[in-house]
Amino acid sequence: MTTTGAPVPRATRVRGGFQRRLLLIFGMQLVAVAVVCLMGYYNVAPAAAVLLLIVIVSSLTWLATERTWRQVSTLAQWVGNWKEGQADLDALQPDRLRQDNSDIATLARGFHNFASRIAGYNERERNFTRDASHELRSPLTVIKMSTDMLSDESELSDFGMRSVQRIRRATREMEALVEALLILAREADNGQGEQDFVVNEVLRDELDNAREMLHGHPIELQLEEPAAFALHGSPRVFAVLCWQLIRHASQYTGQGTVQITVQPGMVSVSALASEENSSAAAGQHGFEYAIAQRISERFAWPLSLHVQGGNRYVAEIRFPKPLPVTA
Repeated sequence: MTTTGAPVPRATRVRGGFQRRLLLIFGMQLVAVAVVCLMGYYNVAPAAAVLLLIVIVSSLTWLATERTWRQVSTLAQWVGNWKEGQADLDALQPDRLRQDNSDIATLARGFHNFASRIAGYNERERNFTRDASHELRSPLTVIKMSTDMLSDESELSDFGMRSVQRIRRATREMEALVEALLILAREADNGQGEQDFVVNEVLRDELDNAREMLHGHPIELQLEEPAAFALHGSPRVFAVLCWQLIRHASQYTGQGTVQITVQPGMVSVSALASEENSSAAAGQHGFEYAIAQRISERFAWPLSLHVQGGNRYVAEIRFPKPLPVTA
């Protein structure tokens, strides 16, 4: 339903003004050049004067075009200098542009709205990761301390001790999951305490933690190290990625051996699926693998999963820039 008599916004009335202005400039140039050429053809003006007039008309046309294009260039410079997360967006205010060119004002207004939304997303991301990191890790720390104190109780029954161990393992799994989700939530922070670290050393420590978390499950973890290499990155991110793949392989095999192998520039996690799990596991990647895949995409560590022999699942992480292990 249209309301009659409503004022039409200026931006709507002059939409397309940039194109019309260029058309007017070049149309006037064409008319001026045609008139000058006719003057020369009918000997109204000498040839030198005709050439001079053509040069003058062309120069005026270039100046008018450059003046019209100046706002496009200014807007392009603003966009080129803008960085994601930039809080100061005053330079992108559409009001700072001439209002007689609605096309440029529309572009500026659209980009200003886009940049404002990105800044809002970044602010909400920082608030979420800060609050989630504190509010989720604090109770987990309390649970860990409580289970440590309970495990030292000499009068605790065997059943109570087993329950404490289960709570402890579940808490550590929850810690690893929270850390993985926070890594994925920090869109603008890929650093995560980057440093040079030896992959083999991090894997040995991570397998000790994984064995504790898998305690009570018929899963054996084996580490084979035919190669050794280092990486520049976050050892904690690497450890979280490997744990997700180990947990994923443990879900597939149900019981048996999960083998972690260090090869030149690559780490593989393989498991032989049991008969009851092999049919159910086919075609299913699981939550753990989905997290691992998102981490690998974030940090440019290609991850692939394939089947060997019908029931052996092998996940491979490749590292494009491995470093030699130094003394």
